[in-house]
Amino acid sequence: MPRFVLLVALSLPLSGCYYLQAAAGQWELTQKREPIGEVLAREETSPELAARLRLVAEARQFAIDELGLPDNDTYRTYADLERDYVMWSVFAAPEFSIEPRTWCFPVAGCVSYRGYFVKESAEREAERLGKKGYDVAVSGVMAYSTLGKFKDPVLSTMMNWDDVRLVAVLFHELAHQVIYVKGDSGFNESFATAVEEFGVQRWLEARGMDAAFGDYQARRAVRGQLSALVAAARTDLEALYALIIDDEEKRARKRARLTALQADIAGSLEEAGREAGGWVTGELDNARLIPMVLYEGRLDEFRALLETCEQRIDCFYERARELAGSEL
Repeated sequence: MPRFVLLVALSLPLSGCYYLQAAAGQWELTQKREPIGEVLAREETSPELAARLRLVAEARQFAIDELGLPDNDTYRTYADLERDYVMWSVFAAPEFSIEPRTWCFPVAGCVSYRGYFVKESAEREAERLGKKGYDVAVSGVMAYSTLGKFKDPVLSTMMNWDDVRLVAVLFHELAHQVIYVKGDSGFNESFATAVEEFGVQRWLEARGMDAAFGDYQARRAVRGQLSALVAAARTDLEALYALIIDDEEKRARKRARLTALQADIAGSLEEAGREAGGWVTGELDNARLIPMVLYEGRLDEFRALLETCEQRIDCFYERARELAGSEL
């Protein structure tokens, strides 16, 4: 299953049931978090967990000193959730549209997903939307951010990642606290991914881990290939959905294009020596393509901006803020 890092809706929307589960989930995280120093000081803390938490502390300080990321209480604590995912996200799109359904909240603005702390609640929402004719997808989420509003802990769900992936996610999530454009998920995720890439490169260079950076670049290149395949399929689907033809024919053509995309993705991953995972499980639909667009849609634009700034992160943040302001 692909990795999604969600920003919690920070809302609290009008639906009473949704409010209650969101509040209960956030309360659980708050109650379970412990200062990383205290966890490290306990004799019963396993050597493996201790090593992971020391890595988090080192990366957290590097983020402040070298990347200009916020010096606050985010990722200073640890929470053991005793489950595989912190929450589950619901994605939805009309049967004949590539545009995602959105949910709007006071702080986060309009976003193309809805998060639930209880899997069954996410599945019920997906079932409800499916009955309305939407393509739907439910995906487990291992990392979580409130834009620093609730002193986010590092989660047990993140501890099985390799070192580079863990550090990358920390940088990515902290970047959201530098710039966050309300209601523009494409801008926010692509910006944070650009900061993540820059940060990982600097982190590994500082430690003389050139081979590890090569592996990271290879993974990013594969993700870029998948993003290009998804973008091409979405372009074809958009043209298909605009045709004035019988729904059954449109449905058949849609299925053929998505089946071809699934085969292309599986082939690309096999060629790269990577497992296809969730991409080959079940049928693809409009909803399952949404997350890829969020994280990669404008990444090249931000990479170019970083090049314009000659890899100076302060300049990059300034230019990105100007870009964000011009789009408000």
